[in-house]
Amino acid sequence: MENKKITIIGLGLIGGSLARALHEKLGINEIIAVDNDRESLDLALKEGVICSALSEPDHSVYNSDIIFVCTPVNQIIRYIDELAGKVSERCIITDVGSIKGEVARHVESMPNPPCFIGGHPMAGPEKSGYANSLSHLFENAYYILTPGSAAAPGSVEALSAVIEGIGAIPLIMSADDHDQATGGISHLPHVLAAALVNLVKDIDNGTGRIAMLAAGGFRDITRIASSNPDMWKNIVLNNRDHVLQLLKMLNMKLGEFACRLESGDSKEIYDFFDEARQFRDSISDHGHGLLPRIHKIIVDVEDRPGIIGEIATILADSNINIKNINVANSREFEQGCLVITLPDIDSVNIAFDLLRESGYKVYKNK
Repeated sequence: MENKKITIIGLGLIGGSLARALHEKLGINEIIAVDNDRESLDLALKEGVICSALSEPDHSVYNSDIIFVCTPVNQIIRYIDELAGKVSERCIITDVGSIKGEVARHVESMPNPPCFIGGHPMAGPEKSGYANSLSHLFENAYYILTPGSAAAPGSVEALSAVIEGIGAIPLIMSADDHDQATGGISHLPHVLAAALVNLVKDIDNGTGRIAMLAAGGFRDITRIASSNPDMWKNIVLNNRDHVLQLLKMLNMKLGEFACRLESGDSKEIYDFFDEARQFRDSISDHGHGLLPRIHKIIVDVEDRPGIIGEIATILADSNINIKNINVANSREFEQGCLVITLPDIDSVNIAFDLLRESGYKVYKNK
């Protein structure tokens, strides 16, 4: 691996994290970065993560072993067109886009397509930019690979070995299957969260009362409605067919539930919630998913002077970093009033054990 030559086009959060992981975990020193953000390039050069920085691809990238295109979908297609016919036959071109179908169809339509394997690492916090990149970002995260018909023999295995080398778990599937899956578990939830927030806004009628009460579970299930609207506009448009199909299926589900509720059939209503509970409980709590997780614990405490300081001290003495701590004023169906947000799942588990051992009633999200 040390002798591989890698080019990364787009040195943002994902591209930067790939560069760090390839350099630190696989010992790859010949990494070229292409970006028009000079500040990010200079920082990566200073840190020794990359060996060369370019604003556009040139002849120095054409003999790369792997080229990762870490840009929005429309730019991915532009770079593939630019690189096709110039890169060596052994070069693997891959991307990290969250939509695979559009790029895959474009590559398949090319008269002489390059060796292209679509990629989608299912990891990444809500922050962006090279400055927030992490070498361990992909550890234990699924990394979807969607090889096209032009993928050279052995190329999928070669790319999979690199993916495993940075700590991720490669999964092979078709571009269409990928887009249907991500439509259901990522794109549709964003539409639903936005729709639910807009509905609550409408019934609030500008009074502000509902906004005041809408905390706890409502904020948890709708937090993704705070995502970048321009980004999500592009995502749903690029995956329009699958999202439309899923919306129709959802309308049918809601219609079925409305019929059960209208008829007052308690068994049918129970079954609706129970089937969802059983499937939801079967979903693993380990590893990364498409939706960013909230890492938090809830502590059931009395309102008395110094209680927050006591808890903060217990965690600080064990080097647990608290990202946020607040009292939940609206907490119907919640198990406590003090909400502590932490940076990762390891911190959650350690904080949970520490506070339980100190006699506090502590709860974790399921």
